[in-house]
Amino acid sequence: MTPRREHLDSLAISLLLACCLFWGFQQVLIKATLPLVPPMVQGCVRFLGATVLLMLWCVWRRIPLWQSDGSLGAGVVAGLLFALEFVCIYTGMQVTTASRLTIMLYTAPFWLALLLPIWLKHERLRPLQWVGLSLAFSGVAFALRDSLSAGGSWLGDVLSLSAGAAWGLTTVVLRTTALSRVSAEKLLFYQVGVSAAVLPLVALAMGESFTLDYPLLGWASLALQAALGAFVTFLIWMWMISHYPATQVSAFSFLSPLSALIFGTLWLGEPMTADLMMAMAGVGLGIYLVNRRR
Repeated sequence: MTPRREHLDSLAISLLLACCLFWGFQQVLIKATLPLVPPMVQGCVRFLGATVLLMLWCVWRRIPLWQSDGSLGAGVVAGLLFALEFVCIYTGMQVTTASRLTIMLYTAPFWLALLLPIWLKHERLRPLQWVGLSLAFSGVAFALRDSLSAGGSWLGDVLSLSAGAAWGLTTVVLRTTALSRVSAEKLLFYQVGVSAAVLPLVALAMGESFTLDYPLLGWASLALQAALGAFVTFLIWMWMISHYPATQVSAFSFLSPLSALIFGTLWLGEPMTADLMMAMAGVGLGIYLVNRRR
């Protein structure tokens, strides 16, 4: 398996903070782009663009993608789980609120923390780390509590929970199969490549149509989502999963929804409240406890 560090260092923390900050911004960007581009079409263009950029990157860096290394089967499974996550997210958007979807989606670190130690004993969390993970999750739930009771449905909750489970299971597959021995680029290629093939079929089944007649703002949003959202930041995330404890890395994902609330305040004029500041403190303390050394 790929040699891994036992704890997150300053480089890892800096990269994770940058990724989560951008993913929060991307949530607001996707929401602002919905009147211009349907949600599933956004996902299709996002992953198709990321696949092309990743292949160009690998050609430039001379990173092989096509050699036989025993990872194809696991790679396809990881790609299908990755695609399923976004199908559930985009479908869930139609039948539940964004807040309920976010809370259910960010159960992913719990799925990972429960399942990964079955195969990798060193990924098992200590009791204090479980407290930190729960505290970080509670901070997100507290920040979004006002809208949790509005517009929900059992189907939306099932889809949202399924998205979180698919996210966690994707990481489990990446860490416990032959994929643990391949490059971060190939890990990402399986996921964005399969998604680029599957999501257009789902979009057509949902009645969304493809066109080139999007305004400049729509195309700019799609380009940013593909280049930074699905290529650069996901490639960094794959590298992090390969080199650091996955359970510790996943705890940082709780920063993304809070980052989205902050960008919503700055861009969409949504209020910045004391509750949000308390939630941020809770998430920060939770992440500290998860990553605190013995």
